[in-house]
Amino acid sequence: MNKVKQKKLEKSGWTIGSAKDFLGLSDEESAYIELKIKLSTNLRKLRTEHNITQVELAKILKSSQSRVAKIETGDPSVSLDLIIRSLLALGTSKKEIARAISS
Repeated sequence: MNKVKQKKLEKSGWTIGSAKDFLGLSDEESAYIELKIKLSTNLRKLRTEHNITQVELAKILKSSQSRVAKIETGDPSVSLDLIIRSLLALGTSKKEIARAISS
């Protein structure tokens, strides 16, 4: 955030912090959420690079387009297992998944 904007907000009584602080997440919970977001973002990037629509990916996964949309946005109802299976369905290697996690 812009430092000037942050100072203005703080002077107006706003508290600046992270989502972890706001939600009271543990380090483990925060790391898990970050992991899901990285993998979900990577899935969307790969899907678009392969010129595959959400509907087409849903057919590959035997799921629905709305579920694919939830996977790509890191919806809390989506399991890490489903995200990884989706990446593997697009031909992502274990090394590429590890690279996405570590970036």
